[in-house]
Amino acid sequence: MAKKKATKTANPAAKKAAVRPSPRADKADGEAAVLAKIAAMPAPYRALGERLHALILRSAPALRPTVWYGMPGYAKDGPCVCFFRVDKYMTFGLTEKANFTLEEGAPHQLLECAWFFTALDDATETKLSAIVRKAAS
Repeated sequence: MAKKKATKTANPAAKKAAVRPSPRADKADGEAAVLAKIAAMPAPYRALGERLHALILRSAPALRPTVWYGMPGYAKDGPCVCFFRVDKYMTFGLTEKANFTLEEGAPHQLLECAWFFTALDDATETKLSAIVRKAAS
């Protein structure tokens, strides 16, 4: 009985802080996990993944790397907004938490949410950078 009282009287805020990692540690852990996922990708997609990772962080510095459903993902204020994976091709996608805005004057209600590619040329990098900036805004 005495043990229970001692536990109850301990400072709950101190307990919570001891269990929760700092935001910096969390970001470093997330980036390490994402880089491990990229390192496990088969060639030539490993190199594409490294470039895409750098492009995402450069395009939207507020995004935090995280592993999302086993894939490299990038979160903003908690939820993941974009990710990429390798199947037959490299696929880049947006989650429902991304900023989706209809283009003014669009003749439809379709919103793009996934793209696949086999190489990252300048035009593809430019397009992906714009997509990431918009998704993270």
